[in-house]
Amino acid sequence: MQKIYETERLLLEVLDKSYAERVVDYYLRNKSFLEKWEPVRSEEFYTKQYQEEQLDKALTGIINANSLILWIFKKQDDHRILGSIAFTNIVKGVFLSTYLGYKLDKDEINKGYITEAVQKGIEIMFNEYGLHRIEANIMPKNERSLRVAQKLGFYNEGVAYKYLKINGKWEDHIHMCLLNDKLE
Repeated sequence: MQKIYETERLLLEVLDKSYAERVVDYYLRNKSFLEKWEPVRSEEFYTKQYQEEQLDKALTGIINANSLILWIFKKQDDHRILGSIAFTNIVKGVFLSTYLGYKLDKDEINKGYITEAVQKGIEIMFNEYGLHRIEANIMPKNERSLRVAQKLGFYNEGVAYKYLKINGKWEDHIHMCLLNDKLE
């Protein structure tokens, strides 16, 4: 199930397990950079086999329409992963909502790539999936991420105290939301 979306400068791709080595490369290049924003990772996380399993699970999530993970590449360099955007826990019915998470290579921040990728992801969630609400939970100290969400029109719904265990510590998160105004 190869799906590719394009933006002005980027390719956003659904990956299968044949990309596992590139995913491992991305995580190894960014290991110390991502540590303060993510759960504690075991050494197994950085193996090809583990990432193959994760990519298989991601494909199952897409098939079941309960998640969409898109890996980010530059159009002129479609071999090196820049990061990813993930829409998880997609709920249909009366809720029509999803959670958004995103990450970018430490050497590619402040170039507008993640804003460009997330903007495309929002279009996909609102137009293709017909969702009403996208939620992003961001640590208050993650100012770059908060700026991205604000730039894209997310608004602050409040603080979720000790919401997620990040880097071994329960962290507060600001609950940011974006509504699809086209749905009534």
